[in-house]
Amino acid sequence: MNIIEQIKETFFKHLKQLYPNVDTASIMFGINTDDKKQNFGDISTNAAMVLSKDLQRSPRDIAQQIIETFNDKHVKELQIAGPGFLNIFLQSEVYTEILEQLTKNQEHFFVDRPEKPVNYSIEFVSANPTGPLHLGHGRGGILGDVLGNILSFLGNKVTKEFYINDAGNQMQKLGLSFKIRCQQELGQHVELPEDAYHGEYLMDLAKIAVSKYGDKILEKDESFFTEYAEKHMLDMIKKTLSDYGIEYDVWFSEKSLHASDSVKRALKKLDADGYTYEQDGATWFKSMQFGDDKDRVLRRANGEVTYIAADVAYMEDKFRRGADHLIFILGQDHHSYVNRLQGILQATGFGNKPLDVILYQLVALKESGQTLKMSKRAGNMVTLREIIDLVGTDVARFFYLNRKADTHLDFDIDLALKKTEENPVFYLQYAYVRIKSILEKAQENKELRDINLKDAEHLTPSEHILLKKILSLKELLKNIGSNFQTHLLTYYILELAQLFHSYYNKNRVIDMDNVPVSRARLLVLEQLQRTFELVARLLEIKTPEKM
Repeated sequence: MNIIEQIKETFFKHLKQLYPNVDTASIMFGINTDDKKQNFGDISTNAAMVLSKDLQRSPRDIAQQIIETFNDKHVKELQIAGPGFLNIFLQSEVYTEILEQLTKNQEHFFVDRPEKPVNYSIEFVSANPTGPLHLGHGRGGILGDVLGNILSFLGNKVTKEFYINDAGNQMQKLGLSFKIRCQQELGQHVELPEDAYHGEYLMDLAKIAVSKYGDKILEKDESFFTEYAEKHMLDMIKKTLSDYGIEYDVWFSEKSLHASDSVKRALKKLDADGYTYEQDGATWFKSMQFGDDKDRVLRRANGEVTYIAADVAYMEDKFRRGADHLIFILGQDHHSYVNRLQGILQATGFGNKPLDVILYQLVALKESGQTLKMSKRAGNMVTLREIIDLVGTDVARFFYLNRKADTHLDFDIDLALKKTEENPVFYLQYAYVRIKSILEKAQENKELRDINLKDAEHLTPSEHILLKKILSLKELLKNIGSNFQTHLLTYYILELAQLFHSYYNKNRVIDMDNVPVSRARLLVLEQLQRTFELVARLLEIKTPEKM
């Protein structure tokens, strides 16, 4: 527990002693990191305003009572602001202690290891292996990847999973489309059906295959074309995601569920528990019983099982592998899946296990101020591979994450390509490089070497703001661990960069006319550098040596 958390605990204990029968759960206790509002104290709380409803008293009267009765050696002063906010001013010694805790604990400072770590299964992207990943997949990919990084950093076990939809009609359609492309490559006049896969990627693949097998390729059976295309499509997906910075723990094949009779066993269990019925020769899941808008077919009249049946078996498999908490990252067009997945969870007997579905909105590509129109058909589908190759992995990851998942995202190509401070990735990486450069330059002066905690006694209020922003990362990561709002981490690192640039423009860090203050400032910059490196690692973006 750091010193700010100790102050918070003391404050809330005091509230409970003053007002034993009131609920303090919704009271905010926030660190003030706005350099333009430092006159509002180091910490602000709405405690008096929240308590006024239960106590039937004026917020300012309650605030005054708290001021008169609260005592903590780390608190210099409490002030009432506006209708009843309380602003808390800390003793300067608090910042020395914060620096000491940061220096001794480093990254452990930002996390309280859970008594019982949670085993999270996060499934994301899970595109059909029938073609390259498109523009929108980049958003689902970064949401799942960064969330997994944060949950793991917080001390949990995380399994990142890609569910390969390699069973069903779409795979046969892929094989047929690929075979026709091979026939066309060999000069035959064969047209693709309307519902086939028309992308040029199969034409490219056909060139490779024909160059290897020649016209004898057409002597091969249908399964060859399906398996050949599937393997190459999946390899392409894996390469794109790896270049995007995503490495999965599990690539799970839907076909394996059918091969192991897992689907049959799952359907048999649902039937035995009374969650299925027969109608028109098909087997149905009573999903309306669990809030779905209609019941869903598990097995068609022709005996084929549906993807929903496979979902049941797959969910059971995750729990058998030890998952405590399931998280699915899905596009907004999958919103109907939410009730369905919750229904499967209940019906399979795992209703006590948490399941969260994060839905993300569409991505639009902007260039020269115009939104580009795209379609999956033919040649005007923008792939994730193209985005990565064009703007780079760091920019792609950051731009995809730098908006709340449930809001529309415009991916601005012009901005992404800029090498100026307008580009947020350039802006934050420049802040890091500038900090690193200052620390390296300081080593050229003997008087600025061997910085240690004794130098903290010369901190000024300007450094206090930086330390408070560093400190606030712990609470932020804790919140993301419960609300899964990963975009907040991009907001944080941009705010940290902005705060540093502002600080740098106002303060001389290396000042040989005032060595004690310079040493204190360098001490803070060392912690700032470590914080940038930690956040960048969680986001998996680079911290360059030079720019």
